[in-house]
Amino acid sequence: MKVSNYVSLKEVTRSNTATRKGIDNTPNEQQLKNITLLAEKVFDPLREWVGGAIKINSAFRSDKLNEAIGGSSSSQHCAYLGAAFDIDDTFKNATNAEMFRYIKENLSFDQLIIEFVDDNKSPLWLHVSYVDNIKNRGQILIARKNSNNKTYYSNYTEELYNEIYG
Repeated sequence: MKVSNYVSLKEVTRSNTATRKGIDNTPNEQQLKNITLLAEKVFDPLREWVGGAIKINSAFRSDKLNEAIGGSSSSQHCAYLGAAFDIDDTFKNATNAEMFRYIKENLSFDQLIIEFVDDNKSPLWLHVSYVDNIKNRGQILIARKNSNNKTYYSNYTEELYNEIYG
C-alpha cells in the first residue's frame, strides 16, 4: 500500500526492533492520515526536487516500539501531534545539507532538525515533521552532543550553521 507517490506504508512502518521483539507497528487511522500528509506535503516534493531516491531511516513508531527504543514520549515519530521522518542522502542524489536548504526555503514543515555532523561537516541525517499548514511551527533546530555525549538542541541561526558546517 502506498501512502503517497513515493512512500509505501511498509517503508514507514518497517522496524528491525519491532520485528525482533514482535511489536505491532501498525498506525491507527489518524496516524496514517498524519503520515500521508507528511509524505505528500514534504517528502514527495523533496523527492521530485532531488530527482531520485531518498532514504527514510525512521518514520512511524507505535507507542510500544517507541518505548522499546527509549524514544521521547512526545516524539512526532509516534504521530503524537503530526508525523516525522528521518531522512538521509544514502543514495547520493542530493546531500543532507542540500535537502536541508531546499526544505527550509521551499516547504512548509513543523520541525526540521539537523542531526549531528560527520567528518566532512555535513549533517548525518535530517528529521522533518509536519502537522498541517496552520499549526506548523517552522521550527529549525541543530542537534549536537555535549562533552558528556548527551544530545542537546540549539535553535537554528545562519551564524551557528556556518560555524558548525561552514
